[in-house]
Amino acid sequence: MGHEQLLNELRGLIMDTVRKADSGHTGGALSSLDFATILFRDYLRYDPADPGWQNRDRFVLSAGHESALLYSLLYSIGYLELDDLTSFRQWGSRTPGHPERGLTPGVEATTGPLGQGVAMAVGMAVAEEMLRDRLGSNAIEHYTYCLCGDGDLQEPVALGACALAGHWKLGRLVAYYDRNQVQISGSTDRVDSTVYEQLFKSIGWQVLEVDGHSEGRIKAAIQHAHQATEQPTLIIGNTTMAHGTATVEGLAATHGAPLAPEEIAATKEKLGLLPDQYFQFSDAAFAGMRTRHETLRTKVGRWQTVINKKREDTEFDALWRNYFGELASDDLPWPSFEPGSKIATRKAFGQVLDALAPALPVLVGGSADLEPSNNTANFAKQYGDFNCDNRGGRSLAYGVREFPMGAINNGIALHGGLIPFGATFLVFTDYEKPALRLRALQKLHAIGIYTHDSIYVGEDGPTHQPVEQIMSLRLIPDMLVFRPADATETVASMRAILTRTDRPSALVLSRQSLPVLQSDMQKRAVVGVQQGAYVIKEAEQEAQVTIFAAGSEVSLALEVCDLLTDTAIRVISAPCWELFFEQPVDYQESILDSGNALAVSIEAGATAGWERFTGNQGLNIGIDCFGASAPGDTVARQLGLDPAAISARITQILKERET
Repeated sequence: MGHEQLLNELRGLIMDTVRKADSGHTGGALSSLDFATILFRDYLRYDPADPGWQNRDRFVLSAGHESALLYSLLYSIGYLELDDLTSFRQWGSRTPGHPERGLTPGVEATTGPLGQGVAMAVGMAVAEEMLRDRLGSNAIEHYTYCLCGDGDLQEPVALGACALAGHWKLGRLVAYYDRNQVQISGSTDRVDSTVYEQLFKSIGWQVLEVDGHSEGRIKAAIQHAHQATEQPTLIIGNTTMAHGTATVEGLAATHGAPLAPEEIAATKEKLGLLPDQYFQFSDAAFAGMRTRHETLRTKVGRWQTVINKKREDTEFDALWRNYFGELASDDLPWPSFEPGSKIATRKAFGQVLDALAPALPVLVGGSADLEPSNNTANFAKQYGDFNCDNRGGRSLAYGVREFPMGAINNGIALHGGLIPFGATFLVFTDYEKPALRLRALQKLHAIGIYTHDSIYVGEDGPTHQPVEQIMSLRLIPDMLVFRPADATETVASMRAILTRTDRPSALVLSRQSLPVLQSDMQKRAVVGVQQGAYVIKEAEQEAQVTIFAAGSEVSLALEVCDLLTDTAIRVISAPCWELFFEQPVDYQESILDSGNALAVSIEAGATAGWERFTGNQGLNIGIDCFGASAPGDTVARQLGLDPAAISARITQILKERET
């Protein structure tokens, strides 16, 4: 089958897929079709029988609204069925409105929020370089391709990630920029005059500009990209929105809507398709898209033979299992801490990281220019920065780029074989939040380390004192948020984080020193953190007050107990709400049932949400305003977050109850 006829049949699939759903994006899918078809047909390395083959090329559709294009191609190579196209955007289908990793075979990343797919592709390319250095080019060696549009490059997260890709010289990263110069609201010249050729060259990319509808020029550009081993490549394809349609080429109206039935019929007639038939895709078209399948199967078989042979060497086999096997956290060297001593949980985390790193080569990551504050500086010094001269480096120096850091780490986790972490101040999760949302949506095993977790930051003032950030993280579905009370709970939190590989975690840590729990409390913490919340101090008689607290406020709650010696107080440490509310109901009730006791929550952050523990009649003590610039203890005292003030409020309520 000729190239143009194959494209025409794919155009028909795209138009029919979007039209049947009466929802979706047609124009961009048609403008990107030429490049994507050539890539899938002639260059992309994959296993026709296994979408998850480890050494496959990765293809990320950053322009996720063009999902009908991707689904049509996946149908053409055998990963999807016709029913998948006809159920596009319907409940329970494998073809959602925007690509979702884990739902659709062949989809490498969940995309749609523009720009993040570009950054995730950068992360995949980083992982490929790291693993190739460790395991050898005959074990891991593949390309990462990304298809992006004008909107992707208008999102700063993409450019931040691309700056790092150029700095790191990721030569096996190829991005195709479909420059059709149209977005939902009209022409791109209304909002953008960036010269992307110059911009990308300035950040270390090879830039190639082609006619995005020319088969020969697209092929030549891909081949040229493969030769640039020390630069990522941006191929700029100058294209036409809704290319090939009968009367609506170049119109912004085609971007986010199905084409009218009359337009589809006229376009099919123009393309040599039957106007009154739907989802036409001939045997010749299938054959045309699968011409390399036998060759690909042979390559997969040869690779597996190589891996089997390499794994006969016990040293390589141990290395392979370290990267692609199950993690046994019980065998890891966990540090311990002296009861009664004082240490900030961020410093305790630094000691945990230093202890784990030699035994966990799978752990890689870095900080958004806050290494000393985040206590990741020693990791960076010990294992070196990943860069163009040191592919064996495990530290990722992200600079002041929180959002790119989060999205790149998502890409590393998506690639597989490594566990990434990224660190910054808790208040700056506001910059990273969109990446954290996509991380949770994809259930990625990636770790966020967030220090300086409250108004105890002190003199830096309200700009750097997080108030609502802890609770906003807890609102993200499938995100585990740990706020440990001390060094012991920090260790227990990291145990839980490493073993729960089916979703991401956030570890929220204090700047100020906190007392290490006493021995009996430490024993409870080892199990209790795994349960999300536990009794850290039981009342000696029937409790009059139950205090729920997390993080640094657990020690504050214990200080309140010391002041109210005539009051029976039960204290609950709640380091991870998500784990707690997954426990059996009877366990939850044993923690939450306060009987007639006054239920109190204490946390140096927004109080909204704590009613899940304290009920409608409880007392929720926290910070529901911005902080101030002063020493942390002074700020806390002025805002009523000190033992004396809390004790007085509890005593007053207990007296009111008696009268």
